[in-house]
Amino acid sequence: MNFKTFNFHPSVAAGVAAAGYETPTPIQARAIPQVFNGRDVMGLAQTGTGKTAAFVLPILNRLVGSKYGCVRALILAPTRELAEQIHQAIETLGRKTRIRSVTVYGGVGINPQIQKLKHADIVVACPGRLLDHIGRHSIDLSKLEVLVIDEADEMFDMGFLPDIRRILKHLPIKRQTLLFSATMPPEIRRLAGDILRDPATVQVGITAPADTVSHALYPVAQHLKTALLLKLLGNTNTKSVLVFTRTKHRAKSLGKKLVAAGYRSASLQGNLSQARRQAAMDGFRDGTFQILVATDIAARGIDVTRISHVINFDIPSTPKAYLHRIGRTGRATRSGEAFTLVTGEDRDMVRAINRINGSEIEQRTLSTFDYGSPAPNREGRSQWIGKPQWKLSGVKKSRNKTKSRSKIFI
Repeated sequence: MNFKTFNFHPSVAAGVAAAGYETPTPIQARAIPQVFNGRDVMGLAQTGTGKTAAFVLPILNRLVGSKYGCVRALILAPTRELAEQIHQAIETLGRKTRIRSVTVYGGVGINPQIQKLKHADIVVACPGRLLDHIGRHSIDLSKLEVLVIDEADEMFDMGFLPDIRRILKHLPIKRQTLLFSATMPPEIRRLAGDILRDPATVQVGITAPADTVSHALYPVAQHLKTALLLKLLGNTNTKSVLVFTRTKHRAKSLGKKLVAAGYRSASLQGNLSQARRQAAMDGFRDGTFQILVATDIAARGIDVTRISHVINFDIPSTPKAYLHRIGRTGRATRSGEAFTLVTGEDRDMVRAINRINGSEIEQRTLSTFDYGSPAPNREGRSQWIGKPQWKLSGVKKSRNKTKSRSKIFI
């Protein structure tokens, strides 16, 4: 099967060809015909499966060649970065059409958005700023034909469900609605039941990580994480690396340390202005930065197909978050690696991640790394605390000096 099977309008087909798309992913192959047929769709797919094109292409095909200059499609996204990613997909795939896409989110001036909305065909919006426009009467949604809610579970996690229900009150009842989510918590199931009419359910690979990603755990004491990360980066053939931290402060601090160590690195976290966030994203996308350090929320919307490694500097707080994080590598049939630095306090989460992975993730140590290095005390002097408290017996040292395999945790 190839994209010619869908018989897109010539202008849309030209955009597909220019983007280099040849064979549709499973979510695209299953969802696009349902959207073409006018069905509401409940799409269950994790990050990296190609779901953006699964709804962008049918929308472009629906709008092309007809009346322009009024909002006929609305796409809701949880973050600015994801909104920009979707907008860029529309611009790329719709480059041969006259369809105009506008992004709407906070953190930037509202007046330029108001002007662009006067001529928009597709609006990609974050809920909060969209409600601002609705309140100002600067957006006309009366002619809306298609609503897309992307990453619905993240919308719920970020507290946007009340905003979404407020937005729904301003939309035409007669419309096509597409809802995409990586998981199906009860709140999202209720939302789907309320807004979808006889939906077609399209489910692709949501219960386990993509099979294009290999995984490894690296047990280490908390105070040695940065040193181990630097050692890993030095001993691994990396192209583009996304590093996840738990807090904004740690993302900023670690980004600076990587720069000091000579890496082309930037950090992406919530305290940055929109201009600096965009500069970090663009630099990571075009290769100016080899490493991007980010928090979970800040990383929403990162869509860089050539990411070779995802490194969890801090273990994620849920197995679902683990899926979202590692879904940033191994995209578009490319292979990728996911490394997670784990401490003795992470045992329970390791077990939970192993369950969702379907097997125990390999645990590794670096034969050239000093795991017994003492931690500094409060006065900054080194203080010996001994080796990490997990079991280190049975470690099999590999001839490969960069790693050795072990079963340490469980």
